[in-house]
Amino acid sequence: MKIALAQQNYHIGNFEENSRKIIEGISKAKQVGADLVVFSELCVCGYPPRDFLEFEDFINKCYETVDLIKEHADTIGVLIGSPARNPRKEGKDLFNAVFFLYEKQVKAEIHKTLLPNYDIFDEYRYFEPAFEWNIIEFKGKKLAVTICEDIWNMGENPLYRITPMEQLIGYQPDVMINLSASPYNYAQDVVRNSLIKAHTLKYKLPMLYCNTVGSQTEVVFDGGSLVYDINGNKVKEMNYFEEDFQLFDLAELSVEDATRIKPNEKVYFSAKDVGDGVNTLDYLADEKNIDEIYHALILGIRDYFGKMGFSKAILGSSGGIDSAVTLALAVAALGKENVRAILMPSQFSSSHSVSDAEQLSINLDNPYDIVPIKNIYESFLTELKPVFKDAPFGLAEENIQARTRGNLLMAIANKFGYILLNTSNKSELATGYGTLYGDMAGGLAVLGDTYKTQVYALAKYINKPKEIIPDHIITKAPSAELRPNQKDSDSLPEYDTLDRVLYEYIEMRKGPKEIIAKGYDAALVARILKLVNTNEYKRNQFCPIIRVSCKAFGVGRRVPIVGKYLS
Repeated sequence: MKIALAQQNYHIGNFEENSRKIIEGISKAKQVGADLVVFSELCVCGYPPRDFLEFEDFINKCYETVDLIKEHADTIGVLIGSPARNPRKEGKDLFNAVFFLYEKQVKAEIHKTLLPNYDIFDEYRYFEPAFEWNIIEFKGKKLAVTICEDIWNMGENPLYRITPMEQLIGYQPDVMINLSASPYNYAQDVVRNSLIKAHTLKYKLPMLYCNTVGSQTEVVFDGGSLVYDINGNKVKEMNYFEEDFQLFDLAELSVEDATRIKPNEKVYFSAKDVGDGVNTLDYLADEKNIDEIYHALILGIRDYFGKMGFSKAILGSSGGIDSAVTLALAVAALGKENVRAILMPSQFSSSHSVSDAEQLSINLDNPYDIVPIKNIYESFLTELKPVFKDAPFGLAEENIQARTRGNLLMAIANKFGYILLNTSNKSELATGYGTLYGDMAGGLAVLGDTYKTQVYALAKYINKPKEIIPDHIITKAPSAELRPNQKDSDSLPEYDTLDRVLYEYIEMRKGPKEIIAKGYDAALVARILKLVNTNEYKRNQFCPIIRVSCKAFGVGRRVPIVGKYLS
């Protein structure tokens, strides 16, 4: 049996485009002589559909699309993902399902058993777990078909009580096939490979794993579909961050060879597993991770604009590292002519900030404007003087500058149809080092899930072929430039230390005692954790953040705004 994997980029709720891609994939599979073609989880409607699943019209369109696709499944078997109605009164109204199509009919339905309800996932809100487990018989072979999380229940501390493959192995299947929508984080490729290899070794079966690719608002799906043979050897790792199509011969994947079987290795189940015990800062800025993060952010920007029907971006270019990296990424994603930089110097801006920002736009060849804010800022102070009286210069005056810039950017965006890209990094968002409705304004946060150390590593990565980001932007001390001689280090610990502590708390979920035990000063740890928890109200009002870590701010991290813990 020849099996094709179609790794595609879908658009949530765009049934016409999704079905076009799936039908195109079926046609290609026929052309190369495939007996079966496999697509990804919920490919019919796109993943994650979230509360669209509560609309009967949305579910009707899913079924209509399945009916359209099955007409093309005449001489070839097709596995597609779509919501399916639960005929029982008990439980949720829907299953997360795989439809097996052949001879223009729906021959079988497979229902997802393990419904993730953590981090960005909320599937148990909508779906009922499977009631039964069956293999699919097709052309003399028995297919053990599972859906994404169904294969993530191994190890000494499993999250679920039932493991679908344990139910299916009794039918003596010939192959494991998994349809996934597995989001990217900078350790996910290691996790997936170790998990799928562990399955092939445990069940003595080959596995074909088809993942989706593309970005859905803040969630990036990286593709990287995998095929392992019966001996636990990786046969193919498909392209990352782009669509791909590959054909495999099941007979070749099923040849046992004891000399080729690799020994059992540690199985990773999460990025936290991978991250434990490593030098966290080095790991965060590892060259492989930075390469992946770069491409994830490009895909995140490009798909957000493309799927929303936008074409042009605007951002504030300060001459600092964050705006420089954001601008370079946006130009790479959207094209230089579609990204407009606005330089907004004040009386506190250094001359090199303007020249650095200008040189960056010259290097990138993108349009830019210089709009000084000194007069606007002073007019604010003049009008506020009766209220402020003679109170000393402080945070209010600093924030007026940031909000002036935010207003100017939004005015230009509104006037000419741009989307404002936010340039805040994860270190700043974690500690509240930003101004609501000022430098925290935007439609999409490009760097909101990358620590400052990673931003510097991205800048160096961008400059590998040639100097794009002026070297002075990378080497100078970071500053918000909202008061004379200001430095970030006046308000925050040095990023080298700050990011390590933030990583231990946010990604690794370590408590203060555990972090202090790693050698960090107790007072410093208490200060940093307090900053994180007392600034949740700011992050709660923030725009979507492109997710590249295992624990990003946004939908995947839910902590109370008014909580007292560590604050």
